[in-house]
Amino acid sequence: SIERLCVFDRRKQMEEKLSCDGGHEFKLLFSCPSGLSPSQMSVVFDEAYDRIPHPDHTLEKSISEIWDARVQQSSSLYNGTKFRYGGYNFNVENDPKQQPHVSLHLGLTDYRTFVGTNLSPMWERFLVPSEDDCIQCQHTSSPLGNGAVVETSDRRILVLQRSNKVGEFPGYFVFPGGHPEPQEVGIISHEGFQELNQCHMINSKVSQEMFDSIVREVVEEIGTPADSLSSPIFIGISRRVLNVRPTAFFFIKCNLRSDEIQQLYSSAQDGFESTQLYAVSMSDLENMASKMPGCHKGGYALYKLMVQGMSDS
Repeated sequence: SIERLCVFDRRKQMEEKLSCDGGHEFKLLFSCPSGLSPSQMSVVFDEAYDRIPHPDHTLEKSISEIWDARVQQSSSLYNGTKFRYGGYNFNVENDPKQQPHVSLHLGLTDYRTFVGTNLSPMWERFLVPSEDDCIQCQHTSSPLGNGAVVETSDRRILVLQRSNKVGEFPGYFVFPGGHPEPQEVGIISHEGFQELNQCHMINSKVSQEMFDSIVREVVEEIGTPADSLSSPIFIGISRRVLNVRPTAFFFIKCNLRSDEIQQLYSSAQDGFESTQLYAVSMSDLENMASKMPGCHKGGYALYKLMVQGMSDS
């Protein structure tokens, strides 16, 4: 049944944390093993879900200090806008014929604030003691990342090894991914979206960007053509305990064999972000998960729940 497939036990998910070193720990914020199609996901984009400045002025001031220091170290650094994760509503109607539906709450943030809050050495000072995830993280930038579990036609899963030049978790194993981008749908601020019809239009564009952006990331990082990929299904959101970093995960099938994909990978547009592509079995993936950042290890946990759900149904 839909109720069984759509796991929604908040308490259990709150405790879904791996007790190993901080960078690998994760929490599942939302899990839907049956997978949600674009018609089952909507977005509420609103400044109500923007970050709340921290009342400690010194801590708040450290954001620009950290950013300025980082820019001096690396002149290639630039500040782009990102969608901020601000929670969700999930409803499974009593009518079993009704499909489950999730509504994501998104605000606006930027890379500068992410570097100065989530990635700050003082990141834990930005947290508020609360069982409610959104209250706990109300002072952090928390941009919503994305990741894809891509299955090849010969039933292998694609995993990248991150380059040693990237800012976070160099050398670690990850699923292909990145971020949905506000500028892709013409958003640079909240200005001009106050009217009801414009709100509705922008919400549906942002919702579409959730699915478009993950296909874009797979194409750019792996090199597979978009028409070789199935329409993504949304399987949940995991959050790394270290830096409280949230990532939305999707499942995608690719109609190419892993050896064909390896050839395409050599000329991938964003190939510089990774050093190697692996096409692995479920048991190999289990071993690799121990060297994944927590948010991606959580992505693997979401995929396992999906596989389990399919075998139970």
